[in-house]
Amino acid sequence: MAELMPEERAVRRDAVGALGSALRDLLDAAVRTEVPVDELAAATEVARQLAGRLRADSRGLHDIASVDDPETGERWYSPVYGPGNPVAPPMVATDSPDGRATGRVTLGKPHEGPPGLVHGGVVATLLDHVLARALRAAGRGGLTATLTVTYRRPVRLGIPLIATAEMGATDGRRTTATARLVAEDDPSTTLAEAEGLFVALRPERAADVFAPTGRDVAAWTTRR
Repeated sequence: MAELMPEERAVRRDAVGALGSALRDLLDAAVRTEVPVDELAAATEVARQLAGRLRADSRGLHDIASVDDPETGERWYSPVYGPGNPVAPPMVATDSPDGRATGRVTLGKPHEGPPGLVHGGVVATLLDHVLARALRAAGRGGLTATLTVTYRRPVRLGIPLIATAEMGATDGRRTTATARLVAEDDPSTTLAEAEGLFVALRPERAADVFAPTGRDVAAWTTRR
């Protein structure tokens, strides 16, 4: 797959984000609908036709999307924040070189566990992402080795949430970090918190792990 020029990638990212937004609306409608069975059958046929159109030119399972940047770790189809991924909320995340990250997100019906509440696995995924993002921002890329999540309160659907993370101690290729999830309108109450241990890959190991992509993937190695 040929790499896009910056201007081309920007145009494609806009189109990918627009499709992702439309598909998120469709996903929300699909998990909330109570239309008659014949209407479900008609919608199923339309969905299959759309899938066929999108598969007319698709990448392989291990290929990196043309809109991605493997050097920085930005994934346009990330299941957490990817604008093009219909299962992503998507979280809006920021970070800083001192090893801190913040993510803002509102979760709806597609991410429900118990009625009216966010699935615990989704909460863990959000915390894992801001933890890893904080480390990458500080040049301490790596893969999650351990993740311990403590659930303090039920996390309700439909309310703006804020996840924050901060890098901890570093020992060679191993780095710890902590994260916290709160409701935007009640930041003093912790809904969930996490501790993570991340291990940066040696360059040669990263080259082996990501060999199927056929690309130089540097975001998951230690860069300083």
